Amino acid sequence: MPNENSYEVALKKSDAIRADLDVNPQNYTMLTGDRPTGRLHLGHYFGTLKGRVELQNKGCHTNVLIADYQVITDRDTTDQIQDNVYNMVMDYLACGIDPDKTMIYAHSAVPAANQLMLPFLSLVSEAELLRNPTVKAEQEASGHELTGLLLTYPVHQACDILFCKGNVVPVGRDQLPHIELTRTIARRFNNRFCKNCDPVFPEVDALLSDVPLLSGLDGRKMSKSYGNAINISMTAEETAKRIKKSQTDSERMITFDPENRPGVSGLLSTAAICTGRSEIEIAEEIGMGGSGQLKKYVTEAVNNYFEPIRERRHRFENDLDYVKDVLAEGNRRANEIAKATLAEVAEAMGMVY
Repeated sequence: MPNENSYEVALKKSDAIRADLDVNPQNYTMLTGDRPTGRLHLGHYFGTLKGRVELQNKGCHTNVLIADYQVITDRDTTDQIQDNVYNMVMDYLACGIDPDKTMIYAHSAVPAANQLMLPFLSLVSEAELLRNPTVKAEQEASGHELTGLLLTYPVHQACDILFCKGNVVPVGRDQLPHIELTRTIARRFNNRFCKNCDPVFPEVDALLSDVPLLSGLDGRKMSKSYGNAINISMTAEETAKRIKKSQTDSERMITFDPENRPGVSGLLSTAAICTGRSEIEIAEEIGMGGSGQLKKYVTEAVNNYFEPIRERRHRFENDLDYVKDVLAEGNRRANEIAKATLAEVAEAMGMVY
C-alpha cells in the first residue's frame, strides 16, 4: 500500500479534486502566491497565473499572496520591494485575476496570520524542519546561510495556507514536502487542542500542476538572472529584442532536440505554448528557414498571445492609485479573516482572557 505522503497518492487525490472542482468549486479554498523579487515572466504565467485565473473563474475561493516577508529568507536587502509589489499586482490584474473574486494581499500587512507562527512552531520538531528538501534546495540555490526564517519557511507557508482555511494549493511535485508539513501541523493542532471543540483547520491537499515547466530562451530554466526570460511587463519591441539576442547554434535545419540543441528547443517550446501547436510541428514548418525564421516566428507567437494582456497592463501602469486600492482592500479582507481564525485558535487553546 503506498505511503499517504507519496507522489502517487498525492497525484490520485489531485486528479479527484480537479474532477470535483468542475462540479463543486465552492467546496475549495485555494491559496497560492509569489515572492516579489522581480518581474513575473512567461514561466510564471503558463506555470501558475493562467491556472489561478481558471480556478477563480470556476468559482473556487481563490487567494493570492504577495510573499514580501519571504524575500528576506535568503536575501539581505528589500531594495525595490515596493516597486516589485505594485508591478506584481499589475501583472495579476492584467492576466485576469479579478480582485472582486480573488483576495490579493501582502504578508507583512496581515499580522494575525503571521502570529500563527508561534503555536505552529510548537507543533514541529527541529529534525522535521532540517530534513525538508525544499529548504535545502533553496539555501543551495541562493548560496545564503541558513537563517531562522529560511529554516521555518515551511511553517510560515502553513500559516499562509491555514489562516484562510485553505484546503487546496496548486504546486509542482517539488513542493509536496511543504504541503505534507502543513497537513501535519493542521492535524497536530486539531488533535492537541480541539478535543472539546470542532477542528479548527482543514487538512490540505496539493493540486498538482500538469503544465510542463517552460524553459528559458536558451533551454535552461527560465530565470531573471540568466537573462533568458520574457517578462509579462515587456513591450512587443523589448520582447523582439530579447528573442533576437537569444543564442541558438550554427545548424540551419530547425529540429526539436532539448538535450543537444537547448537554445533552438527553448525557442520552439515558447512558440508551442503560445500557439497551442507542438514543437515538432513548428520545427518541421520552419525546416531550413534557420534561426532567423525561428526567432521571427517566436516573436510573433509571443506578441500575439500577450497583446491583450499588455494592453490591460498598460492601463494599470497609468493608474497606480487603483493598483494600491486593490492591494489595500485585499489586505483589509485578509486581516478580517486572519483575526477570526486567530480568535478560534485562542479559543481552542484556552487563551481567551
